[in-house]
Amino acid sequence: MSVGTSNVPGGRVPAPRHGDATGLGIDPDELPDGLVVADEHGLVVCFNAAASRITLTAPGDALGQRLEKALPLEDLEGRRWWQLTDPYGGLAIRVGQPERNLLLPGGREVLVSARYVRAEPTGPVRRVVVSLRDTEARRRTERSHAELIATVAHELRSPLTSVKGFTATLLAKWERFTDDQKRLMLETVDADADRVTRLIAELLDISRIDSGRLEVRRQPVDIAAAVGRHIQAYVAAGQPADRFLLRVEQPLPALWADPDKVDQVLSNLIENAVRHGEGTVTIDITATTSPREGEGEHAATSVTVSDEGPGIPEESMNRVFTRFWRGSKRGGTGLGLYIVKGIVEAHGGTITVGRAPGGGAEFRFTLPVATPAYLA
Repeated sequence: MSVGTSNVPGGRVPAPRHGDATGLGIDPDELPDGLVVADEHGLVVCFNAAASRITLTAPGDALGQRLEKALPLEDLEGRRWWQLTDPYGGLAIRVGQPERNLLLPGGREVLVSARYVRAEPTGPVRRVVVSLRDTEARRRTERSHAELIATVAHELRSPLTSVKGFTATLLAKWERFTDDQKRLMLETVDADADRVTRLIAELLDISRIDSGRLEVRRQPVDIAAAVGRHIQAYVAAGQPADRFLLRVEQPLPALWADPDKVDQVLSNLIENAVRHGEGTVTIDITATTSPREGEGEHAATSVTVSDEGPGIPEESMNRVFTRFWRGSKRGGTGLGLYIVKGIVEAHGGTITVGRAPGGGAEFRFTLPVATPAYLA
């Protein structure tokens, strides 16, 4: 048990019961964050399981100890935190401390916030309630953001260097080049400008997905025609027509979705199958059960894109839709499938990855029929 009683000068002060520690009838050990409570004498009367895990201190070693001894914290400049803040003897108008990074013994960082509980606004402190959080989750987020910035900066550098080099060369030596040479350099500049535009669009998409602000403007979408356009574009670019197999199960339900974002999903999945897969790229479009409950047996459209290549290793399946996953062949930012998943889920759909019957990779996404934007 992480809550008990403690002996204090002047008599025995009962610690709060588990239910009283939160005011909601919840056992403190059920809380996800560390909870440490000290009474009016500064003695620890509650030290829950999360606090024990974060501080590596057993509850039995903390209960009944003075707060500064049970929870010896220092700020990032090495000053002892409880002596610095003095919750019991400091200003009577203070109500607590905002969350900040402090150090445990050994230099481990922890996020700490405190609340000073008083019976009356300027009265003596009756309890100090301390919340503890591990910083690992925040550090992972910060590392992910830093990696994203580094990846995008690296990917931007190459096309921008090319654009700068060719434009500077053309401006300085325009008369020395033939029309064909000028055209080749300008086509390269145009392609690199498109690449920069795509990278910026990916970055904006990730920002919207992470903040939950990805907007979906629903319109009628002919998913079979959309897939057909992508196949025709690949054939026009030199891919053999017999490399693609499109199978459409009729009838399909009327699909209301964002056509531009559906195109983005299809483009990414088909491009992955063409670039990283082998053999025939098969696209199956079928009516299926909606991923949302209570919407009927055929209230959704499912699209499956599969190839006959080596496929995705089993141990990598759970990382396919994470940031920066690139598979066996390097190249690109590794953000495409992360964005695809965000787009599909913004539509209320689902996406999965598995092994195709031919041995390659198989991506399957399902979009609910939904309603048009002006009726939603």
